[in-house]
Amino acid sequence: MIQQNMDLCISKEGTSLSLYVDGACRGNPGPAAYGFVLYSGGKRVLEGKGFLGTSTNNIAEYTALIKGLESAWMGGFVGELDIFSDSQLLVRQITGAYKVKHPKLKVLFSDVQELLQRFPKTRIFHIKRGLNREADMLANKALDEALKKTGQPPAGSLREESPGPVG
Repeated sequence: MIQQNMDLCISKEGTSLSLYVDGACRGNPGPAAYGFVLYSGGKRVLEGKGFLGTSTNNIAEYTALIKGLESAWMGGFVGELDIFSDSQLLVRQITGAYKVKHPKLKVLFSDVQELLQRFPKTRIFHIKRGLNREADMLANKALDEALKKTGQPPAGSLREESPGPVG
């Protein structure tokens, strides 16, 4: 589900953009979801979330980034883009500090690289989880909504942080 604030879409090109992304997973692998929030000129203009089924946390993190980049591009937001993630693995793989070894992540990494080419300039930053609350909230909301439909318990003690470089 993607929501766009149409009142704030007037000056898209050349505007400074900030994309916050997060994946959530209950168990690893386990039920997984993603969330993202896009800001343009400091104003929240786009958000999205979705359920992925059974997956790993790292795949959920990559999916959040891909969905955020696709949505920004499709919405016409093409300015310089700063990306923020609390996944150290994702950030270090995108910046080239870590090699991508897992076959599924290699495909997602390639997709991200292709999408990044569409923006005039991109930077990606690792941030503390507390600074990524909105994207985290969306990812967990998507997960809770999906689990509620299946009768599984919502967020709680099963909620996990990214375990690192597990596919």
